[in-house]
Amino acid sequence: MTLHHTLTTHIQKAVEELFNISIEKVEFQATRKEFEGDITMVVFPLVKALKGNPVEIGNQIGNYLVANVNEVSKFNVVGGFLNIVISDAFYVEFFNSIKNNETFGFVAPKEGEKAVMVEYSSPNTNKPLHLGHIRNNLLGYSVAEILKASGKKVYKTQIINDRGIHICKSMLAWQKFGNGQTPESTGLKGDKLVGNFYVEFDKQYKKEISELIAQGKSEDEAKKLAPSILEAQQMLLDWENGKPEVIELWKTMNQWVYDGFAQTYKNLGVDFDSYYYESNTYLLGKEVVQFGLEKGIFEKDPDGSVWIDLTADGLDRKIVLRSDGTAVYMTQDIGTAIQRVKDFPDVGGMVYTVGNEQDYHFKVLFLILKKLGFDWADSLYHLSYGMVELPSGKMKSREGTVVDADDLMAEMTTTAQTISEELGKLDGYSEEEKAVLFKTIGLGALKYYMLKVDPKKQMMFNPEESVDFAGNTGPFIQYTYARIQSILRKADFDTSISISELELHEKEKELIKQVQLFPEVIQNAAENHSPALIANYAYDLVKEFNSFYQQVSILGEENHDKKVFRVQLSKSVGNTIKNAFQLLGIEVPERM
Repeated sequence: MTLHHTLTTHIQKAVEELFNISIEKVEFQATRKEFEGDITMVVFPLVKALKGNPVEIGNQIGNYLVANVNEVSKFNVVGGFLNIVISDAFYVEFFNSIKNNETFGFVAPKEGEKAVMVEYSSPNTNKPLHLGHIRNNLLGYSVAEILKASGKKVYKTQIINDRGIHICKSMLAWQKFGNGQTPESTGLKGDKLVGNFYVEFDKQYKKEISELIAQGKSEDEAKKLAPSILEAQQMLLDWENGKPEVIELWKTMNQWVYDGFAQTYKNLGVDFDSYYYESNTYLLGKEVVQFGLEKGIFEKDPDGSVWIDLTADGLDRKIVLRSDGTAVYMTQDIGTAIQRVKDFPDVGGMVYTVGNEQDYHFKVLFLILKKLGFDWADSLYHLSYGMVELPSGKMKSREGTVVDADDLMAEMTTTAQTISEELGKLDGYSEEEKAVLFKTIGLGALKYYMLKVDPKKQMMFNPEESVDFAGNTGPFIQYTYARIQSILRKADFDTSISISELELHEKEKELIKQVQLFPEVIQNAAENHSPALIANYAYDLVKEFNSFYQQVSILGEENHDKKVFRVQLSKSVGNTIKNAFQLLGIEVPERM
């Protein structure tokens, strides 16, 4: 039973016995730093019902708690606030109950409960992953891990945009300028090679547009009449008609890209349980359109196009099938969602990790699925996030000036190396150990910096700032973890004994209170789909530990029981940091 729950029960009983009325809930808040107390009850909500003075009411409840509740040792009342001091015995008993639990805060999924499918990454196959994909992947992966830790069964998936005009552009440029190049012959990752041809197509296309404008065409006409775009459109038609040599080249070049992506995902430390491909799903929603027409949910216009009118819901009319019978993105997303529940029958909800420019699309999609009568449509969530910028400006893709994901990860590792070498704490490390450490620090810095920000906010990613060993950064938290491991290695005495009676130092108590919050933080982060809550909790925990470390002697403590308890507490904090970082996909080094 949590402290909140225990106190609520006793305060309800106190109010009933003292004032003869029953109250539904009790409002608590953290005690302000300048007052003594571990938790504060807000008395004001009772004043109206009890028609009394808040200070008197607070004193009466406080006296009742001290007399009747073992956990409460004393209290003080400030205005309408009852500051409650919890006994050391309560905290020591709590700590002993969790100190050997290596997954404290994590909840196992309940038998028969519905699963959640989390979609993230979802790239195009005409270029490598970039900075925006990094934020997407880190958010999606972390939210999936947090949901899992909160007690949900989770499937991770992505939909790969493997068809359309953009892929044909890369294919066409390879045919024209590629001279049979392959990832093997060039030594390039497949996604990089295909991305180069996408850039090549764009250069050629722009050149043709300029030539046509010089011949007197308007810019719009030139864009439509440029030979390259006409050839790409023809190639798309050939693909749709199943022309063997086009399909063959499409399969080959897409495979190059998938092999490249797999390497990037491995380096980034994200994974997937299933993959969906637009080439398989783009026709899926068409049969649902017929069902929607029969149910009167969709309506057909005179030109044969099919629409849904959502104006009564504050949205607009949305097309779901073109007049020529071809599907639009919305149709495809409807069909894919339905297919996923067929493929994974225990799925009862989905999370879509997609940038905030698609906010409206998902409002419409979720509403259509509700109107079609799917019970799981009430459990769909758009994990919307803002754009990532670098100090040097926004990212572009066609001109080849994109911030490449692989390059950024390599740069982060190099930056971590430079800073670590400047700090000069690498004595006794082999070259191999150094390489692993630099990657752990560099990627930890990148992931933490990305995830500590509320997903909905646009963010500026500053590589140098992220690798700082002080402040709210990944390396600062990793360094504290490594410091704790160093304490544990030096503890050359039996730390397994149980210490049941102890007068706690104020800093020990604060640290236990911080560890105690972890389960609640996981549940809040899951409910809000926000890794930022986990990241900032880890930072608060580390600040609390460092304050404890500076003010309390651990291995130098003369009292044996206190020394053992402080080592055990340090170990528990280290474990909590490791688990919090695991939810963010960040590794922690044993030494730094």
